[in-house]
Amino acid sequence: MTAVTAPSAAARTLRPVWLVSVLAGIAAAVATELYGLAAGAAGVPMAAGSIGASTAGSIGAGLFAFGVAVSVFWGTILAVLLHRYARGPARTYLWTTIALTAVSFAGPAFAGATATSTKLMLTGAHVLAAVIVIPVVTRRLAVRR
Repeated sequence: MTAVTAPSAAARTLRPVWLVSVLAGIAAAVATELYGLAAGAAGVPMAAGSIGASTAGSIGAGLFAFGVAVSVFWGTILAVLLHRYARGPARTYLWTTIALTAVSFAGPAFAGATATSTKLMLTGAHVLAAVIVIPVVTRRLAVRR
């Protein structure tokens, strides 16, 4: 007599790559907004300048979420294309997004007229978003239909 097993939860609820990326992005946007609010409440100056700028502009509500949304938009396109065309989409996505996250640190590092504490906080926001999105999307890309 052979046992019949039910499909795993992952197989039953396999969501499209784009949806997994968007949902992870929403979670990251909320988390970075809360992180930014906490940093401001802790006394971190919420003003940053562009690379090489001589003046800083205010980091207002929604800018953390907006930054995450832009990154997740392009990351979702990358994930969908890799899922469709790459031989090893999960590995390629993982290493590409880690490299892009590292490159993103240049913005805060070279921001003009920006306090060091703000630069560190902004870099932390990049890390926070990456830690939320990258593993989730990588796990989804590792599963083929």
